[in-house]
Amino acid sequence: MSSYIKIYKNKRDLYGSISITGSKSISNRLLILKAIYKDDIYIENLSNCEDTEILKKSLISSSNILDIHHAGTAMRFLTSYFSIQEGKKVILTGSDRMKERPIFLLVEALKKLGSEIYYLEKEGFPPIQIFGKKILGGKINMNAKISSQYISSLMLIASQFKMGLKIYLKGNITSIPYIKMTFDLLTLAGIKADWKERMIHIYPVKNQGKKCFSVESDWSSASYYYSMSAIAKTSHIILRSYSNKSFQGDKEVCDIYNQYFGISTIFDKNVITLKKKLNFLLPRFIELDLNKTPDLAQTIVVTCAAIGIKCNLKGLETLKIKETDRLQALKEELLKFGVKTKITKSCLKITDFYRKKIDSFIRIRTYQDHRMAMSFSTFGLCSDFIKIENPNVVEKSYPNFWKDLESLGFLIDFSYSE
Repeated sequence: MSSYIKIYKNKRDLYGSISITGSKSISNRLLILKAIYKDDIYIENLSNCEDTEILKKSLISSSNILDIHHAGTAMRFLTSYFSIQEGKKVILTGSDRMKERPIFLLVEALKKLGSEIYYLEKEGFPPIQIFGKKILGGKINMNAKISSQYISSLMLIASQFKMGLKIYLKGNITSIPYIKMTFDLLTLAGIKADWKERMIHIYPVKNQGKKCFSVESDWSSASYYYSMSAIAKTSHIILRSYSNKSFQGDKEVCDIYNQYFGISTIFDKNVITLKKKLNFLLPRFIELDLNKTPDLAQTIVVTCAAIGIKCNLKGLETLKIKETDRLQALKEELLKFGVKTKITKSCLKITDFYRKKIDSFIRIRTYQDHRMAMSFSTFGLCSDFIKIENPNVVEKSYPNFWKDLESLGFLIDFSYSE
């Protein structure tokens, strides 16, 4: 028997106020730094999501076998972290999907620097066994097109290398805001670092001094409220705690939804207010390169589908190696709403709409992907109700999501199963 929820909203008006916990991306980076520098790093407003909890528990676990389930960031960051824990032997494993997600580039980079890591099943994929040892550092070439998390993972531990580390970025750099986030957090933590063109230099540091970080709320989580605001008839949503000077690349959602969907963002200290502009003329077609912000892709695609806007979203190479193949998943689920798409290795296009009215009772598969569940939930504004499979997947990044939707007037039946 599969678990589902039924979700719908009687009125297409959205009013409310929501507090979202700290950014998962910032929290996970700071947890690695805290594990390295101990009491010199203090963190407030840490994310309460499943991925962060898994990483937090793994860092203090005494077990030699750590199962990180679906937590991709934890897999990448822990691989580097445990490689420098002298004398410690650890096996990192995960879900079946995690065992299909490549880690070859990171492992090979670490091995070139002197790490001792072995694949236990399929070459280039988890599970892996790590024998922690002292690493001198030096320099390394990294293919920057595949995943920014490999680069961030190396950056977070590089200050512990006796020689520091110079990372030379090769190819097109994907998700560059996430690398910049790591760089900025390192410098704020007192770690000397330079970034000149395609070379990042992290210097060795022994004691960087005590630092306190208050984690900004997650912009990826905020993106779903931008989508709802665009689909709703009227909206006035207050979100906490956000900064106009954010580390997070997904803050770009402000500009995208202002320009293309008529949603304004008003900043007031650590609060933002989302308002729908009256008489805004929607475009018929949108083209965006999301290479820097791929986590916004599902949200934007669903918004376009719900409103009836054709689009061409590019720069989505990394979506095929996420919790699921997100491009294929989007194509299959959007077809249920009469939305035709065309996908390549790096693009998704909405090409046509063949239903004028969205049917009720549509059932959405989530493919064990939190962003599929949250992005498609906004269709609850467009039909009598939809059904979303495995709703607990939202715990990976935003555990309070369904509760927060209820506070906005969504009606959610959690007792439904079939």
